[in-house]
Amino acid sequence: MGTERAFGTVAVDAMGGDHGPSEVVRAVKLSLEKYKSIEGIVLVGNENLLERLIKVEGIHKNPRISIYPASEIIGMDEKPIQSLKQKKDASLVRAIELVKDGKCQAVVSCGNTGSLTACGILKLRPMDGVERPALATVIPSKDHSFILIDAGANPMAKSDHLVHNAILGNHYSKVVLGLQKPRIGLLNIGPEENKGNELTYETNKFLKKLNGPNLNYCGMIEGLQVFENSVDVVVCDGFIGNILLKTCEGLFGMIQNFLKEEIGKNPIRLAGAILAQGAFKKVKRRLDPEKYAGAPLLGLRGHVLKAHGASTSKYIISAIRIASQIVHYDLISHTTDDIEWANQIIRPHEAKPLTTS
Repeated sequence: MGTERAFGTVAVDAMGGDHGPSEVVRAVKLSLEKYKSIEGIVLVGNENLLERLIKVEGIHKNPRISIYPASEIIGMDEKPIQSLKQKKDASLVRAIELVKDGKCQAVVSCGNTGSLTACGILKLRPMDGVERPALATVIPSKDHSFILIDAGANPMAKSDHLVHNAILGNHYSKVVLGLQKPRIGLLNIGPEENKGNELTYETNKFLKKLNGPNLNYCGMIEGLQVFENSVDVVVCDGFIGNILLKTCEGLFGMIQNFLKEEIGKNPIRLAGAILAQGAFKKVKRRLDPEKYAGAPLLGLRGHVLKAHGASTSKYIISAIRIASQIVHYDLISHTTDDIEWANQIIRPHEAKPLTTS
């Protein structure tokens, strides 16, 4: 492997997701072929089934693959806390415990979002100085991609939670978008400082204090600006963020269906669509979320990535790659320093004194 750096070991919940463990195992095979720097992948789930599947894929002798047994599965419709109490040997739980015990450096799961979030918080605990973790997702746009944080983990946020979201999103954008100085924007009902509510007013006040070399805060933005390449990180609470995310997904789907219906209404349009097929494919590639198909739960003492329940192998591969990049970047230690710095400014009576080297 030459000078290539190792990216650590990733635990993969093989039992979560709509397409079953065979799709996950296929993704693991392709990930190890494509990314030689991944030290190893631990498949977590039904041991007998996984042994058969890795033999089918011809990777049972690969030293970078191992299996960790788990006898239970948490369903998509199960309640988070109840499921964790009743299914202690669930694949999702065991995968996170591998990170907690230091046997793996990150976990990827297509399983129940609520259970994954609750288990991550209970088992790994929030980082020093962070009260609530946040889900970060990358949204593709016309000429850039941007990070939305929080996408649904914390719907009842306070102003300091949003400040932490800005810092978490800032470092995550450096990892996945490769930006040196990401532009941070606070989502509001308007860019003017006299608009919004107490939450956005207080958050804006704190972020302005932090604006500088460590955080490139560009101020408030409204929904119209989200896709205009005005910022690289859109900060909001989990309630607003999840609504925005689901609305975008629904809107894109509706437009796609409208086009299909209208094109199919007469043969002239259909002929034009055939001629424009290359353009349609290019647009689809530009808006395809495959490249960033894993949403990390940031702010914990371990790396947890959520892939969509309906993920196919190509999307799971993307989530595994992002998990590896986060480990390689050492995201937690980088973020911890900035959280400590920010809390010293926004919580001067509560924050620990800054350490000096």
